Amino acid sequence: MSHPALHSGDTAVRKLTVLYDAQCPLCVHLRHWLRGQRQLVPLDLVPAASAAARERYPGLDHHSTLREITVIGDRGQIYRGPAAWIVCLWALAAHRPKAHWLATPAGAPFVRVAMLTAAKYRDVTAPPCGERCAVPG
Repeated sequence: MSHPALHSGDTAVRKLTVLYDAQCPLCVHLRHWLRGQRQLVPLDLVPAASAAARERYPGLDHHSTLREITVIGDRGQIYRGPAAWIVCLWALAAHRPKAHWLATPAGAPFVRVAMLTAAKYRDVTAPPCGERCAVPG
């Protein structure tokens, strides 16, 4: 599997916006972890479905960004789920080689397991979605 963010040229990513669930302990932990890493591509971490996110990306389905990690490139590229995790790792100096490997067919099963594990952990630790997931238009 070829990953578009891992190529150079006209589609090169120079900045990424990571939309994370600010009510999820795992998401907040990963936000802090990402901020502490040396970034080859700057990561702008914005709470999903926040006023800032809605203002920046008015056409985005903000309700879905609370359910699934979403990363947006500076040229409008949208990465969700496994691709979003891979592009976040790709942006980090210490993890770029791992991101390249995870973007291959050999790495895909590891990404799926990590995503399933994170989803299970999030289900146990995050408060129920309820009203907060009802993003106003």
